[in-house]
Amino acid sequence: MAKPPPPRDPAQDAPRVAPPARAAAGLPAIGHTLRMAAEQMSPGRVLSTLRKVNQPDGFDCPGCAWPEPDRPHLAEFCENGAKAVAEEATERRITPAFFAEHPVADLAGRSGYWLGQQGRLTAPMLLDEGATHYVPIGWDDAFALVAEELAALDSPDGAAFYTSGRTSNEAAFAYQLFARRLGTNNLPDCSNMCHESSGSALTETLGVGKGSVSLKDLYQADLIIVAGQNPGTNHPRMLSALERAKRAGARIVSVNPLPEAGLERFKNPQTPRGLVGGGTRLTDLFLQIRLGGDLALFRALNHLLLTTPGAVDGAFVAEHCAGYDEFAAEAAELDRDAVLRATGLPWEQIEQLHGLVLGAQKVIVCWAMGLTQHKHSVPTIREVVNFLLLRGNVGRPGAGVCPVRGHSNVQGDRTMGIFERPSAAFLDALGREFAFEPPRAHGHDTVDTIRAMRDGRVKVFFAMGGNFVSASPDTDATEAAMRNCRLTVHVSTKLNRSHVVTGARALILPTLGRTDRDVTAAGPQFVSVEDSMGVVHSSRGGLRPPAPGLLSEVAIVTRLARAVLGPQDPTPWEEFALDYDRIRERIARVVPGFDDYNAKVRRPGGFALPHAPRDSRTFPTATGKANFTVNPLTAPDVPAGRLLLQTLRSHDQYNTTVYGLDDRYRGITGGRRIVLVNPADAAELGLADGQYVDLVSEWTDGSERRAPHFRVVHYPVARGGAAAYYPETNVLVPLDSTADISNTPTSKSVVVRLEAA
Repeated sequence: MAKPPPPRDPAQDAPRVAPPARAAAGLPAIGHTLRMAAEQMSPGRVLSTLRKVNQPDGFDCPGCAWPEPDRPHLAEFCENGAKAVAEEATERRITPAFFAEHPVADLAGRSGYWLGQQGRLTAPMLLDEGATHYVPIGWDDAFALVAEELAALDSPDGAAFYTSGRTSNEAAFAYQLFARRLGTNNLPDCSNMCHESSGSALTETLGVGKGSVSLKDLYQADLIIVAGQNPGTNHPRMLSALERAKRAGARIVSVNPLPEAGLERFKNPQTPRGLVGGGTRLTDLFLQIRLGGDLALFRALNHLLLTTPGAVDGAFVAEHCAGYDEFAAEAAELDRDAVLRATGLPWEQIEQLHGLVLGAQKVIVCWAMGLTQHKHSVPTIREVVNFLLLRGNVGRPGAGVCPVRGHSNVQGDRTMGIFERPSAAFLDALGREFAFEPPRAHGHDTVDTIRAMRDGRVKVFFAMGGNFVSASPDTDATEAAMRNCRLTVHVSTKLNRSHVVTGARALILPTLGRTDRDVTAAGPQFVSVEDSMGVVHSSRGGLRPPAPGLLSEVAIVTRLARAVLGPQDPTPWEEFALDYDRIRERIARVVPGFDDYNAKVRRPGGFALPHAPRDSRTFPTATGKANFTVNPLTAPDVPAGRLLLQTLRSHDQYNTTVYGLDDRYRGITGGRRIVLVNPADAAELGLADGQYVDLVSEWTDGSERRAPHFRVVHYPVARGGAAAYYPETNVLVPLDSTADISNTPTSKSVVVRLEAA
């Protein structure tokens, strides 16, 4: 009998195109949320799960890191948060029978969307060397296998331990402790690929690599500049905060190469005005900037402030800042033509923004990947800090820096020590607490880990969550590097591409999710997370785990540590696994700001970590003050006949997880292989709307990378730019194309040509 054809993969369908939306959320968001939740869960499960999202007695949304207000709404979640919850709380299951039916070669040919739709993982699985299928393996045998491979390494630095933002504080602290007890600082994480540029710039200029504002500050601001960020898709609950700020009198300026529906108009689905009315117009001024032109914009603003009598807060600068004279001398000169070329903006719009700044006493600048993933990202963010310092907009209520983190607890993981370049103070405290000498040599970040795997210097790759293969740049190089490993291990809740691009041997270790109940012999456990504004709070799942015997991330780390380090290691790993309070006690003695952790995290709403620039206008920098910096005006150099591509998310997507095949706000349905091009650029290049092209990236060494068969969509993108979804276009980002200082992949600055398919 002939074998039946494989199930259809809808991600291979051709996309359909309609005009983009002019408003976000409203009734369509509610309908879409309920439909997608119903596809994954029964009605009772939908109700019982969603009512616990972001509640003091519930669990933290596994989506973005936007903070909860002091008094959460009964439905304190957004459309994309509900999708993330539904994907995790799904009633679909992947059992060993699934892997028996599907060889790895078959799974490797599926889209990430298809893989993610198969359900929750339920059993540890092993792909042995030379095998075609994953097979079940017991937990003890799995840990023993990892121990065997680690023991065979010439050095602990032959292993890398990656972390995704969804990992809890408790699991992250135990994980980095294990890696350092083993003897390595190879702790790459997803921050390396997103806000590393923010951390680098803010640590140098303000002394703290995090944002300085709270939700209360947003509500009090006079002017909010949202640059390089699309909150309507990536941080939808931020729109509620912007709406509240707008109604309190704030002006909002959007700086983006694409018009975004959420920043244009917000129909709050939790208010009558949002459901049946016209919603709230958010943006007062839209600056459609060219890709990579943000440094030039803020440089121009700073020039205008310096040349406007009375615009600079001289008292703040004199008391709290260093480097002003050098900065002012450089910024006093401005090549206006260079600014206009880099930004693509009329000078009148820049002057209009300048006028809004002069009329505001309290200014906040928010940003995300649109500022952090360019070669000159760190100088750009330093120039943003210069802008805020000039008028004293740091350490003032209603003002400050607001880098918006993209993944729940990505900031908390870094606070817990997930960092390849830890400070001496952190290592000293860790060593004192656990009576050992931590390794001091810097480890590998994400890009350097890929290089090390490629070169055979890293042979064991262990991932705590995430989808490393799909999240990383230069997909072909990343996949080849992974296949060069002796062992790849992924602790996961769902199937993804990283499970089918493997080393010689591979393990999948299924784990509890945020929505799942976590009970040990000591009783019910909870974990904690840190949001994008430095507030730490608890998270408690309530659903029955998808399978008996499933382990939490904490249990996996602690059991692995014991198996690898042996019975002689004095760390009380068994106590940590039994009672997470024991981990928090140790965190309180190692990490500043976490004193009395167990008590404070049990308070409704949690507690805010200290932030010296915000709390006392003190700056723990090398100079002891906030640092002005000199940042020469630069912009991407794009040859004639080429476009500058930015990778971005669709609305049915969170990071590399694709929930569906629509991008409702941009008018794209039923497919993902599209490239958005300005109609004028398309005309010059001879590209018809609906034509299919290959995207070919060009790099300075003469190498090329190709992403085939993308539909051209004429779209109001800023001239000279183009946009397409990742992870499909990560293949175009050269591994060596990274931001200066931060080493972040330049996924928003890819020079491409479009060839007829």
